[in-house]
Amino acid sequence: MSPYAQLPRPLRRSLVFGVPIALVTAIAVAATASGTSPAPSKPRAAAPEVVGTAVLDEIPLAKFSNSLIPNSVANDRGVHLGIGSDMFPADRKGEFWALTDRGPNGQIKVDGVKRRTFAVPEFNPAIVRVRVAGERVSVLRAIPITTASGKPVTGLPNQAARDEAPYNFNATTPLAFNPSGLDTEGMARAADGSFWLVDEYGPSLIHVSARGKVLTRYVPEGLKLQGADYPVVEALPGILLKRKLNRGFEALTVLPGGDLVLAVQSPLLVPDATAGESSRNVRLLRFSPEEGEVTAEYSYQFDPVHVVDPSETDTSELKLSSLVPVDDDTVLVQERTDKSSRLHRVTLPSGEGILGSRWDDPATSPSYEQVEDLAAADVPVLAKELVVDFGKVPGVPGKIEGIALVGRNTLALINDNDFGMSDGAQAFDEQGRLVDSGVDTRVTHVKLPRPLRG
Repeated sequence: MSPYAQLPRPLRRSLVFGVPIALVTAIAVAATASGTSPAPSKPRAAAPEVVGTAVLDEIPLAKFSNSLIPNSVANDRGVHLGIGSDMFPADRKGEFWALTDRGPNGQIKVDGVKRRTFAVPEFNPAIVRVRVAGERVSVLRAIPITTASGKPVTGLPNQAARDEAPYNFNATTPLAFNPSGLDTEGMARAADGSFWLVDEYGPSLIHVSARGKVLTRYVPEGLKLQGADYPVVEALPGILLKRKLNRGFEALTVLPGGDLVLAVQSPLLVPDATAGESSRNVRLLRFSPEEGEVTAEYSYQFDPVHVVDPSETDTSELKLSSLVPVDDDTVLVQERTDKSSRLHRVTLPSGEGILGSRWDDPATSPSYEQVEDLAAADVPVLAKELVVDFGKVPGVPGKIEGIALVGRNTLALINDNDFGMSDGAQAFDEQGRLVDSGVDTRVTHVKLPRPLRG
């Protein structure tokens, strides 16, 4: 852990890039008092800038969970709430709907093989309404996600043949799979007050009532998920069964007209892992809630990884984590690594795109994921226009997973702090308590030089 992370949270929050705010202020005052006039400079074009940063209140995970589902968590192992999987504007200024993922999890190697650990396996994903005021993010209310019979869905994996086997916090004890479990990652609120979520396991699209009850889970054709305590409908393209582990659906939004747009986080493993890991070709889907089906599938290509993140060379680190609606035919698409990200404007064309085409057939060779020159292969790839490179905006944290448009030209960003967890046996002390990473959940407001809406 870095020396910065070992500082008490109140002290960490009083620093600006590791320098005490008071010292920064004193330097500025001294420079002014010296009477030294800065050299004349040419006017610079306006650039994106951070105009506000707020930190989520520290809430013990057991306290949070037990307030929603009494006596559900007995030991939270010192973990605090994290809500950085997505955010969506609420109906009041400064308020947002945010989302947890499946809960605190990590990886520990045992005999050279990585095991997926769940620090608090009883944790249940939740939709959380928050208020951002000044430097504080406070929780106003939370909605637990439950099955048709009112039971917690949990965040545990669904199928032994498809998902990673779950273990306890120190990877010594296997846990049971749960066909109702959800790894929630993207969220949007519909006009009727219900919620739409996406998850990584299926991957799946989930319709949830205003009270958090799963109404329908839409999954790829051929998934054959058995035993879930809610309706499961195979309505998504079967090619999605080729998703990479932990890289299913990550982003979701609702367009003004009511249609949904959702995105796979990473290229599919078609025909194999080698092709998927080296590919930059991902897929977006358009879903009609009224028709209950996918109406279009769009081709989208990442920028080269070194363009998104100059410190990264591994193409497989590229991820698509957030979608933001601008109007009924335009969305903002976020490309990221864990350190940096860029936001592009994309216009959605009419028609079905590549839906039902040969690119949805896993037998096609070369596969969509293997094609380097999409235009030459007659693939109608979405055109995109860069809106902002967050890697060049001082003050924007890493691992941004949720973005909301506030007004005409301000973006609210939320980062996923992974509940303060890190991988490896060192994530917990000898008493089984979390060794916190020191990363806070933050909501960061970025003002753009030009409006995104009229």
